[in-house]
Amino acid sequence: MAQAAVLGDPLDPKTQVGPIASKNEYDKVLTYVEAGKQSAARLTAGGGVRKVNGKGLFIEPTVFTDATNDLKISREEIFGPVLPVIPFETEDEAIRVANDTSYGLASGIQTGDLGRALRLADKIKAGTVWINTWHKYHPNAPFGGYKMSGYGREQGAEALESYTQYKTIWANLGDGK
Repeated sequence: MAQAAVLGDPLDPKTQVGPIASKNEYDKVLTYVEAGKQSAARLTAGGGVRKVNGKGLFIEPTVFTDATNDLKISREEIFGPVLPVIPFETEDEAIRVANDTSYGLASGIQTGDLGRALRLADKIKAGTVWINTWHKYHPNAPFGGYKMSGYGREQGAEALESYTQYKTIWANLGDGK
């Protein structure tokens, strides 16, 4: 799937992977790709760069298998098309690995067992958990992370909290006793 992904203009409905937003972010994502290549993980898809119609900061969707949770590509927020695949044996191990990070913006669960997915989603410390889908949003649903993945929420009624400053005032309006 990664190798077949359509890179292109993000306004084109056929596009599945758009360009990186800036040259600085592009260079940063490439340092993660290189860190993955230098690690014990195995590069199984992507890892290269491309131009679309002769332009753009495109990085191929990149998949590293046999990754471990101690790798840089597994522990940090990359914000680019780089996926470390970390094998696990039990649900408890999957939860431990998923939560063993300083970040918690979003996570995804792929399974045919909805009960299992909901049980796991409840235990994952992330602001968004996608089940059998990815990158879905709705303006009424709050978006934001846990831990070091941001403060507050964007979208939804919860976003209004960032524009609100509360104050509590106590006063004795009686005889002063």
